[in-house]
Order: sequence, then structure tokens, then C-alpha cells
Amino acid sequence: MVALNPPVCDFGQTAIDFDLPGTDGQRHTLASCRGPNGLLVMFICNHCPYVKAIIDRLIRDCRELAELGIGCVAIMSNDVAAYPEDSPENMKRWATELDFPFPYLYDESQAIARAYGAVCTPDFFGYNARLALQYRGRLDASGRNPAPTDAKRELFAAMQEIAKNGHGPAEQIASIGCSIKWQT
Repeated sequence: MVALNPPVCDFGQTAIDFDLPGTDGQRHTLASCRGPNGLLVMFICNHCPYVKAIIDRLIRDCRELAELGIGCVAIMSNDVAAYPEDSPENMKRWATELDFPFPYLYDESQAIARAYGAVCTPDFFGYNARLALQYRGRLDASGRNPAPTDAKRELFAAMQEIAKNGHGPAEQIASIGCSIKWQT
């Protein structure tokens, strides 16, 4: 597995609309997922060791972000023919087992991942209330293994700042993860 880093934050870039099926049997859109103070769009998948290393912290942070008026949504865009662990059935199982506090959506055509410019899992896009991009960094210092429990909560702190004043931090450390598994 090749580890990739997404590009730096393109401050102000507008969130891309989407209409995707979720593991809950409902369709979700940009409008239905956003919170009054912003939106965190996360590209994740089931099989990636980088995602597995942070998933418990990500769930915790999303629960706390909801209290700050930040909506959260996770999108899975991998080629499920090549990576069956990421299938919609397995997405539903994982979301249920871990009690995801956010919609987990399937981007079968991969059009949404391409439109966002997502490159890896996890890849985070943090938007303010106007849906202008303010964060494209990592969750914390975790890599293939979880960071120490006292690691700085970088994504949470950035989204907290965005909820309060609409702006993300000028300095951001890129996320790291497995490449999106594009269909051939």
C-alpha cells in the first residue's frame, strides 16, 4: 500500500453538492448533512489501516462537533470489485457496529471523490457555515497506528475554530492514508 498526502487547503473553495445513498437506506445531500456552523466531509473506507487507526477518535470528534453545530458526513469511493471489504453491505455492518454518528455514503461512480479532489483515506474537508473550505489537514498525529492518547486533536481544534469564527488555521499538516482505489 502506498501512503499518500492530499494537497494543502485551498481556502475558500466551495463544497461540491452530492446526492448519495447511505448505509441507513436514505439518500443524503450536501444540504441535508451540513450543520448551521459548517460541515466536515470525510473520505474514508473500511479496509484502510490509516482509517482503522483513527476511527474511534473520529467518531468521538464527530459527536463533539455536532454539539458545536458542525455536520459530519463520510463518503466511501473505493472500487468495491477490487476491495470487497468496502462493499455497501460491509459499510453498513461497520457503521452499525461502531454506531457512526454521521451518514456513511457510497460514491459508486467515484464522481464525488473526483469532484472534491480526494486522494486518500482518510481525506478531510472542513467547511465553514458558508460552505467555504477552511481545513484540509489530518485528524491528529496518527499514521498506520494510533497516536498517543494525549495527541493534539488537530481536526477537532480546527473545526471548533471554524464553528466559532468561520476561519480555519493558517498552518495545517496534511492527512496521510491509502490511495483512493480508482476503478479501471
